[in-house]
Amino acid sequence: MRSAEGYQMKQYFMMLAAYNQWANERIYEAASALDEEQFARDTGAFFKSMRGTLNHLLVADRIWMKRFTGEGDAPAALDTIVHADFDRLRVARKAEDQRIVEWIGSLSDAAFAGRFTYMTVTDMRTISQRLAPALVHLFNHQTHHRGQAHMILTVLGRESVGLDLIQFQRTEDGRAFA
Repeated sequence: MRSAEGYQMKQYFMMLAAYNQWANERIYEAASALDEEQFARDTGAFFKSMRGTLNHLLVADRIWMKRFTGEGDAPAALDTIVHADFDRLRVARKAEDQRIVEWIGSLSDAAFAGRFTYMTVTDMRTISQRLAPALVHLFNHQTHHRGQAHMILTVLGRESVGLDLIQFQRTEDGRAFA
């Protein structure tokens, strides 16, 4: 039998994984209207362009998923351009989001309180921490950089999209988490 706390924790992270997938789809749909020059233009964001920002999000997710699961590719630098081409990047993003959703769904209640150990990318330190706070970081990091992608769209004169969690919870897929 599941504990109420364990069930709530798993449901919480399943909601964040589903929200993350939904929000990424919305950002990619908006970004699909950019031409190649706009996609690559330095707009002053931390990773400069929409290309750099969306690649960074994929890179970071792959690094964290490699840490969590021991599987998959993990680029060695946070500014790696995995795919310069938007369409290939979009396909990779969809696959990574599905991987995250499925992995979260596969976890036991106890797994969220468990610990894992990994090596940092930036300064090569060994870190051991609980899984749940690291997952909060994974999803918070996505939100942070999607905010930058939102800014890039507006700087380029494009209409951006609503990405609030409550908007997701009001969708057919999100109602299960509301």
